[in-house]
Amino acid sequence: MLDVTLIKAITIDLDDTLWPVWPAIEKAEKALEQWLGDHAPMSAAMFANPAARHEIREHVVRSHPEWRCNLSAIRREAIRLALERSGEDPLLAGAAYDVFFDARNRVHLFDDTMLALEFLSSRYPLVALSNGNADIHRIGIGKYFVAAISAQEFGAGKPDPRIFYAASGAAEVIPDNVLHVGDDPGMDVLGALNCGMQTVWINRADHPWTHPAEPHETVTSLTELCDLFPR
Repeated sequence: MLDVTLIKAITIDLDDTLWPVWPAIEKAEKALEQWLGDHAPMSAAMFANPAARHEIREHVVRSHPEWRCNLSAIRREAIRLALERSGEDPLLAGAAYDVFFDARNRVHLFDDTMLALEFLSSRYPLVALSNGNADIHRIGIGKYFVAAISAQEFGAGKPDPRIFYAASGAAEVIPDNVLHVGDDPGMDVLGALNCGMQTVWINRADHPWTHPAEPHETVTSLTELCDLFPR
């Protein structure tokens, strides 16, 4: 059971917790495809082939293991490599990635996100904790957070204990006084439990829980999360 009297800060996952991630990624892929079609048509044709796109990404990941947590670097280098292989200007990679990243941050928040952030941030310091590369300030929710820690900036991602400890440090509390909220059973719940944090699993799709260790609470929405706290 969740003990709200222990909570002094809350860390919150972003993708699929505050918004659905795949619609945003699909829109970003489409924006990149259109931009390449106008500025680098041979590369656009290459990226239109899923097998070729996958091979390029895997090549980048193998060639740069130091980028395992840096989704932005991997994406940018994949674009640069496609341009180079297509005989087009690899210097276009920066502008092409900017188009992708801008669209990637045009997310559609879940209906309960804004009210939940307003409610929670009025009671606790909030820290965004993500393995993705979304920018809370571009999205327009940065004012609700005292800090944002991403795997690509930190150099390690969830469920690595170090990133959870860094988040508790950013909130200036010990892990025992942190509640972590997220949608992923392994990355979020088990990772936070391993650090001594309390956890709430956001299970919007009513998936079964399949692990021996369990979250302190399970909710189907951020509204239900807020209902766990006294008004």
